Amino acid sequence: MKTLMKIALTTGLLAVTAQAETINVDDATPGAAPPGWTATKTGKGEAKWTIEKDDTAPSKPNVLKQSGEATYPVCLKNETNVKDGFVEVKFKPISGKEDQAGGVVWRAKDSDNYYIARANALEDNVTIYHTVKGKRTEKKRTSMKVASGEWHTLRVDFSGNHFTVTFDGKKAIEWDDETFTDAGMVGVWTKADSVTLFDDFTYGTK
Repeated sequence: MKTLMKIALTTGLLAVTAQAETINVDDATPGAAPPGWTATKTGKGEAKWTIEKDDTAPSKPNVLKQSGEATYPVCLKNETNVKDGFVEVKFKPISGKEDQAGGVVWRAKDSDNYYIARANALEDNVTIYHTVKGKRTEKKRTSMKVASGEWHTLRVDFSGNHFTVTFDGKKAIEWDDETFTDAGMVGVWTKADSVTLFDDFTYGTK
C-alpha cells in the first residue's frame, strides 16, 4: 500500500512543494519477497527478506522481516531516485548475538555504494556511515537507548552535504559529507545476524 502526500510550504513569495510516500506491505503475500524492492546484501552470506504477519505491526497486518545472516543485508526500494529529502522507517529489533540493528539507506547507487544510518539495540547507539565499494566506514555515533523487542522510528533528513539523523523523535547526529552527491535509491538495512522487522517506510523529496 502506498500513500502519497503533497505538502506546500509558503514563505513570502516562495512556495516549495514537497512530496512524501509511505509504503507498507499489508497487501503483499506473507512468506514472499517484498514486491517492488531489490532484496539483497552487501558482502557475504545470505540475506532473507520476507513479508510476515505480525500482531504488533504499526500498520497491520504485515511487516518486512530480515532473518538471514549476511555481512550487511540491504533492501532497496525500486524506482526511487532522491537527492535532497528524507527517509524514515519504523523498525523492531528482535534478536541477534552479533548485532540487533535497523537502518535506513539513502543516495544508494547499488548494494555496494550508499549512505547508512542505523540504531543498534546491543550497543545502545545510533551511528552514521558511508559504504563505498562494499566497505563500510563509521563517521559519527551517539549513545542512545535502543530497546530490543520494541518499535522505534529512525529518520534521516539530507540536503546537499548536510545530514541529520533522528531517533524516536530526538536528534541524534548531524554530519556533513560529499562522498555521494547525486540522487540515488533509498531503502532499509541490517547487519550480520540481526533479526529485524520494518514497517511504514516513508521517503520524500524537497
